[in-house]
Amino acid sequence: MPAPLSQAIEDYLKAVYMLSQEERPVTTNGLAQRLGVAPASVTNMMKRLARLRLVRHEPYRGVELTEAGQKVALEVIRHHRLLELYLSRALGVSLDRVHGEADRLEHVISEDLEERIAASLGQPNLDPHGDPIPARDGSVTARTLRPLIAATPGQRGIIARVSDRDNRVVRNLAAAGLLPGAVLEVVSASPRRVEGQVEGAARPRRLHIALAAAIEVVFEEPGAA
Repeated sequence: MPAPLSQAIEDYLKAVYMLSQEERPVTTNGLAQRLGVAPASVTNMMKRLARLRLVRHEPYRGVELTEAGQKVALEVIRHHRLLELYLSRALGVSLDRVHGEADRLEHVISEDLEERIAASLGQPNLDPHGDPIPARDGSVTARTLRPLIAATPGQRGIIARVSDRDNRVVRNLAAAGLLPGAVLEVVSASPRRVEGQVEGAARPRRLHIALAAAIEVVFEEPGAA
């Protein structure tokens, strides 16, 4: 039976997977920035992961997960997102705190506890930020979302995802009622800000571009009722 992987290895594999969803190729500099470590540390870890056959790493061509590496990454992400939803829904932990708490717990819960959490939540597909929760078999439901900053005035849709990268951003979006499930109509848009009317709110919300960039939306098709 193979030895358990260290938390550091799991963190690196998760980071490679997450970056691969945002940019290609995944570079050592990108990983260093994501993880807050020196590029040399990333290079050393990639060599180690390559020896373990968890990644393929070629200088100047980036990093990609092997099938075994992706399996580990998706399992950690499943733990993380189930924990986020459980902390939010069952324990009432605020949305700006669940990411950090799940980061600390994702490496230590057992597979049995993972399945108990999933069952208690009704086998959910999405975490509280709107990110997909990988299934037990590692499959991930694909969705087509659009960034709010790409919207034009008059467009209307449902907020489907907010980025969990910055706790302050999540806190501000929560205070403004701009969380997954909220119905939003774009009132105005400029390179500096987006103004949107949230259904049920008294006044439109004016969002600096940094906040608007954290929101992804499923917009209604033109002519939809």
